[in-house]
Amino acid sequence: MNMTLIILAVCLLIAVGLITVYFIFGRKNSPFKFDIGGGSPRAAGGADASPEKTLSSRLVGLSVAVGAVFATLFARLWSMQLVSSDEYQKQADSNRTRTVTTAAPRGRILDRNGVELVTNRPSPTVVAKSNVADDDVEMQVLANLLGMPKRAVYRKIIDTSEGAQSLRTVAIDVSRHVVAAIYAHPGVFDGVSIEERTQRSYPNGTLAAHIVGYTGTVTQEQLENSKTADGGFVYAHGDIVGQTGVELQYESALQGVRGEQTVYVDASGQVLDHSTSIEPQSGSDVVLTIDAKVQKAAEDALVDAIKVSRAAGFLGKAASVVALDVTNGEVIAMASYPTFSPSVFVGGISSADWESLQSEDANYPLMNRAIAGQYPSGSVIKALTTFAGLDFGVCTPESSWYCTGFWTGFGEEYGMHCWKLSGHGTVNLVTGIINSCDIVFYEIGKGFFYNNEHPEGMQEIFRKFGLGALSGIDLPEEDSGRVPDAKWKWDYYSSSPDDARAWQGGDNCNLSIGQGDLLVTCLQMANAYSGIATRGQIWKPHVLKSINARSGNGSVIEYKNEAIIECKESASNYDIVTRGLHGMVYEEDPAYTAHWTSLDVQVEGKTGTAQQITVGDPVGWFVGYAPADNPKYCVCANVDCAPSGAGSAMYVVRDVFGAIYGQKDTASR
Repeated sequence: MNMTLIILAVCLLIAVGLITVYFIFGRKNSPFKFDIGGGSPRAAGGADASPEKTLSSRLVGLSVAVGAVFATLFARLWSMQLVSSDEYQKQADSNRTRTVTTAAPRGRILDRNGVELVTNRPSPTVVAKSNVADDDVEMQVLANLLGMPKRAVYRKIIDTSEGAQSLRTVAIDVSRHVVAAIYAHPGVFDGVSIEERTQRSYPNGTLAAHIVGYTGTVTQEQLENSKTADGGFVYAHGDIVGQTGVELQYESALQGVRGEQTVYVDASGQVLDHSTSIEPQSGSDVVLTIDAKVQKAAEDALVDAIKVSRAAGFLGKAASVVALDVTNGEVIAMASYPTFSPSVFVGGISSADWESLQSEDANYPLMNRAIAGQYPSGSVIKALTTFAGLDFGVCTPESSWYCTGFWTGFGEEYGMHCWKLSGHGTVNLVTGIINSCDIVFYEIGKGFFYNNEHPEGMQEIFRKFGLGALSGIDLPEEDSGRVPDAKWKWDYYSSSPDDARAWQGGDNCNLSIGQGDLLVTCLQMANAYSGIATRGQIWKPHVLKSINARSGNGSVIEYKNEAIIECKESASNYDIVTRGLHGMVYEEDPAYTAHWTSLDVQVEGKTGTAQQITVGDPVGWFVGYAPADNPKYCVCANVDCAPSGAGSAMYVVRDVFGAIYGQKDTASR
């Protein structure tokens, strides 16, 4: 029988008894009598002070007091049992139960053809109950088995970051020998068990490392931010979360739904039994626009370019390459050198490995230079300078100049050299692009310096094609580059004399050939030339193709392509620029042309070599698109501290096109 009902019954019997006592002792021999013989009723007689009456009065008082107590108790029991029973039941349950979460496998990351870039593998994991820390002998035996210091085992077992009642992770990826020993000696390893968990796996090694990124244990900042995120996933201590790249960008899709298990605990918090459980749900698969085959070719090409640069006596510090589908913004390949292995982060990265990845000597391999490496563009900017000159009337399609190798447009004192010291002779806009004649573009820069209506026309066109701004690619840590102008220079060089801070004609000339304070990323130049290829339309670059449902049937998200820039130029302007880009590939130097004639499609493109005064060695560029008559792909590459664009980055772009079209470069290098 319910104990509360028994108590209520007893209280009721006592109350009845008290009422009976009251009527027996409290109502007889009353000192008050009513005289109703006429007139108003009145009391007659005096007070009765006899011992019997005193006792009777005390019994009545006691009955009233005890009755009040029991009435209060009855009311309280009524409230607890019938009014607030559910609430008190919940409190009782919470005192003896705990909810323990179990991690869910993360979703896979696939290339556009279903090739696994990141997946999961089974990981035998040693886990232990918290009370194992109280047994020094067991901890020592466990430490010897795992080859770990006893102190390290102790720290892991007392760690409550995964929850007070959760089993403590002692070691991951243990050997079969360890698994067999723990299973074979349950008495020795009381409270220690083996769990089959999952860890990130990289079937293709370091392939696309900068794109996919890496995972790690949730930081305190991430933990706190998740609590306030609008509709986001709330993390728990010990969760493995994305830290960079796609792992971070699409964390909400890749992160599965944790499982839950209710356990019964004693007063000290020790688990006594298990109750209901909800199985964890794996994260969704993220399908990328990347083509693994092209990605591999891009990464190999960067390594080769670095080797060639160093063999030629240059530093060959770093390099990057981006391949875009100009019709929709899909990133077909994106590579950065030096690279890293995401696998070093599995299970926690060592201090030595982390310091190495962050060191200047290693040239910061975690940095994705394709979106964050900022360099002067060199001559690849000259196509945009041409648009600027034509748009604002600084030059015309019929304009021509004579290049002697030395330009004195601002006087002998401020003379500037062309890269070809012997000069190019008579040149126009088309041949200026083909031969990359600096004199042509010095003249355009000079024209803007004296153009009162549009003195910053070049900057306006550069920005129109996306320079100096984030592209919005779905990867973290993109940099915006820089398009310098008079205001920027005045503010940036605030500690310099006024004449040094003011914008000069030389600044315009440097800007016109991609030198000076101009900074761009590889992705930005790929985007700009995509606009030339499509004759005006630039799509938002992206690496996501779709997110597949957890059930494995269909997809829940298909990326919606988005045109972000309309670069309006006249057809005649585009004709001039594209003729120059075509001639640069097939007319400028037969030795370079030989690398492109083995492709069935024709390519239009531009080399660039930008001097870096603070570094010493230049940065080499090449950017091109194909097929020339109906562009589909644009590829841009740069090599930091290389001989030239033609001697480094051009080979990278050729190798990437070779992978796209299945036609390797057969010309000697």
